[in-house]
Amino acid sequence: MTAEATMTDRDRDEHRSEVDVPIRWIDDAPPQQLPAGATLGAPVPRGVVTSPEDLALVDETGAPVQAQLWPLATWPDGSVKWAGIGLGAQTEPSAGYRLVVPSSATAATPPATVTSSVRRDVVGADPRSGAEATKSAGENAGSEAAATVAVAEDPDGVTIDTGALTVRIPARGGVLVESLAIAGQEVARGGVLVSSVQDQPEPNHPGREHGVGQVDSVTVEQAGPVRAVVRIEGRHHTGSGRAWLPFTVRLVAAAGATHLRLVHSFVWDGDANADFLSSLGVRFDVPLRAQPHDRHVRLAGADGGLLREAVRGLTGLRRDPGEAVRNAQMAGEPTPSADTWDQDVARLAQWIPTWDGWSLRQHNANGYTIRKRTTPDHPWIGVAEGTRSGGFGYLGDTGGGLGLGLTGFWQSHPTGIDIAGAATETGSLTMWLWSPDADPMDLRFYHDGLGQDTYADQLDALDITYEDYEPGFGDAHGIARTHELDVVAYPATPSVEQLAVDVAHTVEPPRLAPTPEALHAAGVLGDWDLPDRSTPARARLEDRLDALLDFYVGQIDQRSWYGFWNYGDLMHSYDADRHTWRYDVGGYAWDNSELSPDLWLWTAFLRTGRADVFRLAERLTRHTGDVDVYHAGQWKGLGTRHNVQHWGCSAKQLRISTPAYRRHHYFLTADEHTRDLMLELRDSDQTFLGLDPVRKVRPDAATYTPQRSALGVGLGTDWSSLAATWLADWEITGNTRSRDRLLGTMTDIGALPRGFFTGEALYDLDTGRFDTSRDRVGASHLSIMFGLVEICSELVDLVDEQDAPGFADAWLQYCRLYLGTPEEQVAELGAEHGGAPFEQPHSRVLAYAAHRLGRADLAERAWQAFFVGGERMRGEFVSAREEPPYVLAPVDDAPTLWTNDAAQGSLATMQCLALIGEHLPEE
Repeated sequence: MTAEATMTDRDRDEHRSEVDVPIRWIDDAPPQQLPAGATLGAPVPRGVVTSPEDLALVDETGAPVQAQLWPLATWPDGSVKWAGIGLGAQTEPSAGYRLVVPSSATAATPPATVTSSVRRDVVGADPRSGAEATKSAGENAGSEAAATVAVAEDPDGVTIDTGALTVRIPARGGVLVESLAIAGQEVARGGVLVSSVQDQPEPNHPGREHGVGQVDSVTVEQAGPVRAVVRIEGRHHTGSGRAWLPFTVRLVAAAGATHLRLVHSFVWDGDANADFLSSLGVRFDVPLRAQPHDRHVRLAGADGGLLREAVRGLTGLRRDPGEAVRNAQMAGEPTPSADTWDQDVARLAQWIPTWDGWSLRQHNANGYTIRKRTTPDHPWIGVAEGTRSGGFGYLGDTGGGLGLGLTGFWQSHPTGIDIAGAATETGSLTMWLWSPDADPMDLRFYHDGLGQDTYADQLDALDITYEDYEPGFGDAHGIARTHELDVVAYPATPSVEQLAVDVAHTVEPPRLAPTPEALHAAGVLGDWDLPDRSTPARARLEDRLDALLDFYVGQIDQRSWYGFWNYGDLMHSYDADRHTWRYDVGGYAWDNSELSPDLWLWTAFLRTGRADVFRLAERLTRHTGDVDVYHAGQWKGLGTRHNVQHWGCSAKQLRISTPAYRRHHYFLTADEHTRDLMLELRDSDQTFLGLDPVRKVRPDAATYTPQRSALGVGLGTDWSSLAATWLADWEITGNTRSRDRLLGTMTDIGALPRGFFTGEALYDLDTGRFDTSRDRVGASHLSIMFGLVEICSELVDLVDEQDAPGFADAWLQYCRLYLGTPEEQVAELGAEHGGAPFEQPHSRVLAYAAHRLGRADLAERAWQAFFVGGERMRGEFVSAREEPPYVLAPVDDAPTLWTNDAAQGSLATMQCLALIGEHLPEE
């Protein structure tokens, strides 16, 4: 039992007043509206709150706000560590909020009793309910009556009622959403996933086969009263009966909202040499009851612009129906009765064409086209061209309609929007995640192997292109992709102003987060401090941190790091001669989380609260968690090292899939998909039995054979990934297996004669323990660079000494001695550890030792190591503008830049400032 578990009720009551977490809009101002509600996470002090019902949300005035609260993670003593917070739709959001214990902040009515809202099965749902499910939800009662969301289940499906929108979800079959209705009026129906595949990569291949997503299970994950979440799982079924492309769709509804957030994830389980996905989309049918001139189409262009058209236009004609008629049609309002129209337009209207279909295509990041046609057997007519569409379409009439938007639309090209059947009784609105008019998806490996048949050849080639190639390993089978869509039901064609708000909400959803000060006070997620420019030396380091962040934010657009599989990732290394990133050079291309840019960006957001950094980090988390990790197949649970293609490298390792890169996003956003990504790894220790991560360079390769009772597990990149996995599972679900393996291996590391300097320990897969008799000395410069520093810092503070004896001392020894002199290493270890120094990244572990031991001499040595600089980037970071004709377009050039240095140098800066900032030399 930990010390915290012995806290008395009186102690806990005294500490409850400490719960006061300020929450801000990351863009520093509230949105104009909050049409779909908001979801976030906030930290709670240890040992203070045992149930979310003890918490409440208040606005900036202290008035209670209707909110749903549930635990995202718990402390070892069972108290709430992170709380999920769900807000309903709001017309005038507050400028800020606070998470409090009600008695300490307001005399208002205490929160309503928390009721269970665990995941429940409807049809064949995932049996992992209960402990793994969202645990609870509660409503904070304010002075005004507020809308609630209710969920009803029956054998045939689920019904969600937000108070403004009713959604019917069938339990099985080829339909995701049966109907959407407002005030009893159905405005959309038949929401489906559609796809097509062909066996050749040529565009418009005649053998294209079409498919529809078939639902296998429907699960209620949250049932209100403010936020409801329904999870739908299934596979695409083609006309020939093939079942493939497993998908998960979550529908998220907020109280009072007419918006649904649709989060769609799928796993690629095809054969890259035979399957070329030629389309993937989400389609809804829209009933059309009004006359063609009262039916309306809206498409988002660039920079907030909107195309406004009617199925039968009454403007620009030879005869004018009158200003009132024209104004009504342009506004999307019912036109005056036809018998009031001027100049006999009503009689002549039969000769005005009705337009049946519109098509918007965004096949690259900088150009879209819009076309329309009268019938499917007549040609398309050009409407407009532009740069970057907002990715939102509307079809409906004066009695209701549907809007469909895709966040990251132009960034995730090739995308598209189709409106069809607008001149019939039932039209359709399709959002294409992969446009059917684009080249089919080609996931084959990008070269033929170049004759690299042996490990010797592959290591030799690695020495020139940095690409770790192995035949058959450049396989995309098992990677995934997630999209976030807005489904918006309207009781009538919306005004331009309202539609502009909804498009903006899709393009950049508003985000709430605890303030940096509140996050820092909570002491979560590693060692970092708030920005401090109180001295010239501190100011220089802060300026360098900001300059690197600004540079990467700008590089995404300058270098067009966009596209279906690429959006969100960063590049690894720069080519100063070509003034480009090394997009085509083996292992120097896409970064795939190499040396922890994810941790760099998330830590930077924690301390600064910068909105652009949050969105950069969130996109990176979405990408790396899905695309760079295998979710099915022979390498399930492993990620892929950096390469020209995200799945191309033969190094498949836990250091890329580690939850150390996902926990920040989950805790700050309460995102269910990110939670899934972490929990699916809970048995990832099994991967060491099937694939040795160091098989090509293992010193004992001639004698080593993976055995269940003696698997070689590195105590750096390998164990840090396992530890992050077990910690995430334990704190999120309470899984005792993960807890025991985490605490057990921590204890074993403490018991090893050389602790972390053992380098690799032998792991028993069945017991989850290390063989503590192994006595050897070795270390790698990579050991700390994939989350080990951050996870060990957390574990030392989180776990009581008696639960993992010796671990804190073993970690402190490693931090103190890695950059120690050869004499110090020999004296204590019996030999030098042999790891390359890499001074700047390792300055942060020496800083940790200096801080823990209170030793100014170690702090001085840590700063000396820090100022040695990075692997390539020595001294100050500099960039210069390069102009045509020497480059395609003006770009910011950074000749010495590696993302390795940017990430590790920034992490070292932030951690050294937090731990030994008072020892920072001025010169």
